[in-house]
Amino acid sequence: MSEKKPNVLWICTDQQRTDTLGCYGNSMVSTPNIDKLAAWGVLFEQAYCQSPVCTPSRASFMTGRYARTTRCRQNGQKMPADEKLISKLFAEHGYLCGLAGKLHLAPCHPDVCKGVEERIDDGYHAFYWSHATGGHSWALDEYLQWLDGRGVSLKREPMDEIRQTFYGNDSEDRQGTWCTDKALQFIRSNRKFGNSWFMSVNFFDPHHPFDPPRDLMDKYMKLGDEIPLPNYAEGELAGKPLYQQMDSRKAYNFNGAFNFSEMTELEHRAARASQWAMLEHLDIQVGRLLEELEASGEIHNTLIIFMSDHGEMLGDHGIYWKGPYFYQELVKVPLIVAWSGMIASGIRSEALVELVDLAPTLLEAAGLPLYPGIQGKSLWPLLSGERSPNAHRESVYCEYYNAQPWHPDQPPQATMVFDGRYKLVRVHSTKEGELYDLQADPQEHHNLYDQANCIEVKAALLELLSDRMAFTADPLPERLADW
Repeated sequence: MSEKKPNVLWICTDQQRTDTLGCYGNSMVSTPNIDKLAAWGVLFEQAYCQSPVCTPSRASFMTGRYARTTRCRQNGQKMPADEKLISKLFAEHGYLCGLAGKLHLAPCHPDVCKGVEERIDDGYHAFYWSHATGGHSWALDEYLQWLDGRGVSLKREPMDEIRQTFYGNDSEDRQGTWCTDKALQFIRSNRKFGNSWFMSVNFFDPHHPFDPPRDLMDKYMKLGDEIPLPNYAEGELAGKPLYQQMDSRKAYNFNGAFNFSEMTELEHRAARASQWAMLEHLDIQVGRLLEELEASGEIHNTLIIFMSDHGEMLGDHGIYWKGPYFYQELVKVPLIVAWSGMIASGIRSEALVELVDLAPTLLEAAGLPLYPGIQGKSLWPLLSGERSPNAHRESVYCEYYNAQPWHPDQPPQATMVFDGRYKLVRVHSTKEGELYDLQADPQEHHNLYDQANCIEVKAALLELLSDRMAFTADPLPERLADW
């Protein structure tokens, strides 16, 4: 009998910044379990999503293909039925696959999706679905059913003096706790029957609304003025694209509660504290998963990924939530990969990597064939020590094609390329652009796009952007002969 194939535990948070974790340098937040996971494996300092919005980003990393290639470029679009998710590829090779939490590869607006998200043949044998915790409801949302069974409802209790932040459900009643319960149930059942398993644990936190558990929020609010204010230079948006100016006045161009200039310092700090509180809660859930794998011995046969689909502006550059912009806070994401005894431990990689690289990495790690439609570049040589952990890509690429519907007059179309020093953004829909030298201006305050002394750098980056866009062309269908 052949050796059992490695299990895969893929933990994905929603809308999480890198600076919400201790292992990424935040000394004020308590995330000992995620920090331990980083110490066990490889932490990527420069991991980038392929879209700053949920559905196109998830479509990309779940297929190993760019958002434009998958044709799932926008929230509210449905993943085409002929796309192959990484979960389906694992299922085709004998894995039992499960998901707990959010998927978001199809429309989930309550007006369209009243029961459960419509699925393609995604390979998930166990599908414990819960899309969000912001007050919407779906008939078959299993987290809401779980709450009903406990005699509990979703909570959003306003904090005193703070309009944007709320107290949400207590820790034992949160979606993260339910996701972890379902994952543990799945892992234990498959262990009993000797199955190789692939489990997606898709937490909704720390996505808005900012509604952390009361006890953890109160803990972080006690830090008071130690909580940093947003990264914002007065007047900086005057030299930035139109959509940023619009969204600074209203998040998503419609939520007036997040008018940056009208928010108090207390409100800005509370929003940041809410992220830390939600991440401490999720850290406890990650600890439960690691404890289970350690106790059973499966830790040595389980590849673990911790990451997020994209970041959160959190008031930086005068903007909350997300949208058609490509600041580090939004496109650079946490990414940790660990496999006890099989990959190097305690490594901090400075390589430029993309989330599109995860699908081929998982296939190579499990010894499974590479699907010909995949466009990502496997990280396995870095993880296995075959190649330096600090070299992978020459640049990273990100795209936004009217991914959200809230700028109707001029639907945003924008793309980004970053070579490790210079970042260029082209807003194709308004003919605007951004250029930053992150070596000289790591806070991305000074837009160099129209400066005459930067014309050579701008031209080189526009050429690089053109090349990266060209290589998003679909490799499918495969060539069958020379002619």
